Amino acid sequence: MMKRFAGTSVIAAVIGLGLAGGAFAEDWKFAIEEIPGSIMDSYAQEFKKRIEAATDGDVTVTIYPLGSLGTPSEVAEQTADGVVQFSNLSVGNLGTIAPDSQFLLTPYLFPNDPEKLNTLLATSKTLHEDMAEDLANKGLHLGALYSEGQQVWTTKREVRSPEDADNFKMRVMVSPLLVTAYEDLGFSPTPVPFGDVYGALQLGQVDGQVNPVPTIEEMKFYENTDYMIWAGGEELITIVMSGEDWYQDQPDERKALIDETFAGLYDFIAPVVAQFNDERLDKIKAAKPDIQMITLTDEERAQFSERAKDTQTKIDKVISPRGAELLESLKAEMAQ
Repeated sequence: MMKRFAGTSVIAAVIGLGLAGGAFAEDWKFAIEEIPGSIMDSYAQEFKKRIEAATDGDVTVTIYPLGSLGTPSEVAEQTADGVVQFSNLSVGNLGTIAPDSQFLLTPYLFPNDPEKLNTLLATSKTLHEDMAEDLANKGLHLGALYSEGQQVWTTKREVRSPEDADNFKMRVMVSPLLVTAYEDLGFSPTPVPFGDVYGALQLGQVDGQVNPVPTIEEMKFYENTDYMIWAGGEELITIVMSGEDWYQDQPDERKALIDETFAGLYDFIAPVVAQFNDERLDKIKAAKPDIQMITLTDEERAQFSERAKDTQTKIDKVISPRGAELLESLKAEMAQ
């Protein structure tokens, strides 16, 4: 595989090496797109603890939270170039560097059962072989995938049907797929950068937004909305990666350690996600007791789920033919 910006990678590797106790010590940079104390931070901190313990301190891991090293898209590029050794990003932020991966954003694709979802994300051949090969061709090595929980609509008015969504400006990530998906669901999708969402809600530039509960609490999005609606359609899937060239350049024992650490973290992160979602929801209820919380019925969800089928037929055009192939492959796995 051709090296990406080999000179930059070499410089980064040299900077990351220091002499300690007569042996080379390495510092691995681990960038996350969330704040300290978040789910991603919990994951990175546990990764750090396990790696440093397993290497007796020969490897240290330094964690860089939201904004420390640039935008999430820039962090993805830095990871591919080997400047950042590891990163944990939501899949939606890979749209520029790995557009085929955006099929994972398709609403009403994943099972609502957290245990089934976690098993799928940990073992899927489509994800860990087919999509991983595509990512490797973009300079990214797939380490792990996990969900931060079900995404929730926070809105200024009640939405229980596609008709209720008419003329409703729903903030979405800057993603062509999500724009198409929310149009199909009946909304008027409005792309807004993550850092501008609170202000957009406050100023009425959007009528609602979608994120998992911990993010809604951390970013105080609930302050500017009146409803929280569980529509059962989306999960916030995050991806943990290293640079493909950097990973392949590691000694076999280091590769094995990295792989084993990622595999072991699946059992760690699932209860952490559940705890974060429960605790942050309690905080929202305490901070805003009058906020109305709605879980759509099966019949109400079915109206949106049926519309989401239209989005699936457009994946080849909105993303790419390869994205459509991956989607159909994953659906076939889930059907089995």
